[in-house]
Amino acid sequence: MATVERTLVLLKPDAVSRGLVGRVLQRFEDAGLKVVGTKMVQMDAELARKHYFDLEERFGKSVFDVTANFMKSGPVIALALEGVEAVANVRRIVGVTFPNQANPGTIRGDFAHTSKAYTEAKHSVAANLVHASGNVEEAKYEVELWFSESELFEYQTVAERFLF
Repeated sequence: MATVERTLVLLKPDAVSRGLVGRVLQRFEDAGLKVVGTKMVQMDAELARKHYFDLEERFGKSVFDVTANFMKSGPVIALALEGVEAVANVRRIVGVTFPNQANPGTIRGDFAHTSKAYTEAKHSVAANLVHASGNVEEAKYEVELWFSESELFEYQTVAERFLF
């Protein structure tokens, strides 16, 4: 059964510095997802370690270091989004990790272009604009990491009147 979920999206430093925040946010709102929390944050080493707690184990220290340094290089916009099957729908809207493989119409496919080969050759991060929780369990952890209960809001959108 389809359920209403919450998920985390981070607009990474490249999205913020390129002035794409409004255009990216509009993609989620256009799809009927509701913003229930938002804030601008300058990530520090502690938050990077908590957010990417398993990255080093999965991909190695160098991948963690490059990713953490990139995420600390400028402000990020954290969004808690809510909607029916929000995790999967956000992942669909965002597109696959490497922008050159992302379909047109996705955020990464439309606004970014780097490839895995390029990032590996340069020992750099894939400038792919957004982070989106990978599954429901990860989304729960990430939303709780980035937002306190008092920073999350309950309200009804006009679109919800037609859905529920």
